[in-house]
Amino acid sequence: MVDMIVTANHGEPSRRLPAIRAFLSCVGLALAGCSTALGPIGGPIETAPREPVAASQAGSEMPSGPGFESGAGAARVALILPLSAGGNAGAAAQSMKNAAELALAEFSNPNIQLIVKDDAGTPQGAQRRRVRPFRKAPRSCSDLSSAARSPRPGKSRKAAAFPMIAFSTDTNVAAQGVYLLSFLPESDVDRIVRYAAANGKKSLVHFFPITPMAPLSRDSCQQAVSQIGSRIVSIEHYPSEQAKLAEPVRRVAAAAKQADAVFIADAADMTAPLVQALGRNGVSQQRIQFIGTGWGDDPKLFADPALTGAWFAAPDSAGYRSFAERYKSRFGQEPTRTASLAYDAVSLLAALVKTQGPARFSEAVLTNPSGFSGIDGVFRFRPDGTCERSLAVMEMRGGGTRVISPAPRVFFQRRTLESVTPRGRRRWHQARQSRRR
Repeated sequence: MVDMIVTANHGEPSRRLPAIRAFLSCVGLALAGCSTALGPIGGPIETAPREPVAASQAGSEMPSGPGFESGAGAARVALILPLSAGGNAGAAAQSMKNAAELALAEFSNPNIQLIVKDDAGTPQGAQRRRVRPFRKAPRSCSDLSSAARSPRPGKSRKAAAFPMIAFSTDTNVAAQGVYLLSFLPESDVDRIVRYAAANGKKSLVHFFPITPMAPLSRDSCQQAVSQIGSRIVSIEHYPSEQAKLAEPVRRVAAAAKQADAVFIADAADMTAPLVQALGRNGVSQQRIQFIGTGWGDDPKLFADPALTGAWFAAPDSAGYRSFAERYKSRFGQEPTRTASLAYDAVSLLAALVKTQGPARFSEAVLTNPSGFSGIDGVFRFRPDGTCERSLAVMEMRGGGTRVISPAPRVFFQRRTLESVTPRGRRRWHQARQSRRR
């Protein structure tokens, strides 16, 4: 019998990552580049770094056919990937399969069996692989599917009656029993807005693109600002066509005269032309603080002198660099950025199977308030299914970046109106439901 389905389902893919959905139906998530001992619920996380494992040390690699198995543990985990899909989806699927293999190799005596299935890159294949019973009844199931074709996980979860862990940036997918292991915009927005306020930048102009994800960025910023006593001077949005930037840039330039910071909530490819246009209108880093999200993977942006001194929130890159080196040593090429999610999922699954007994995939275990330590830092699942990540704040300087506020290594409970009063919690959940509608 399957205990859990981990599935990835986006409304709009993250602009930082390939346009794919990753579903890892498994009974747990793991810890990045380290052997991990999970403490009791609410207890600390302890990690011990491990040396890279060469292919010859770890035994035979998983074959590259359409369906295969690795390991002989008691917990059976199905990993469903569009391995035969073309383009970025197929490349990301192969990279995530490799990362799952690396996780098994680096974990000490994993008591799981990984079953990899190809869904052929079609909606029908994704649904069939996720729902159709396996002959040997895997204990969990993982699925990486194209964002445009995957059915919503809640539908699959109802059919299979399993809890799910999904690699999705769409919080509408999250629910009780459907947990997102991903990089959610809310975490980035909350971190950078709070850091800016703590450093005297309490009046913001929020500048964001016209996309389906825009309301999420706007609402996350408004929620963070309301909790810390900052204010939003103006909220402006812009189209994706650079030829149409002139008018929204003029509005931002006018509002910026009353602000301490301009918050650009977009990926690196659009940030450079936006900053150039703002500079032509008298808004520069020399007179106002630029802050942002989604800037963590573009060296060209870091080298832009107009952004010297800009701040942004991102996972601490040290863990990912170590993972990428081990991955390249084993497979001879760089991983795709989403590969770290597959590594964390398989590692966490193995850790929970090893340490948590019969309750390993229960809500109490998966929503452990202390969270789990992964490649990209500490993360935890909330009861509503969303994921909270511990992020660093980076500053662009000298053609690169430097950490100006390290990612916290433990989570602290924020005592806000939303967290300490029943009325506050109800209002927060009502606002969340209205955004979904």
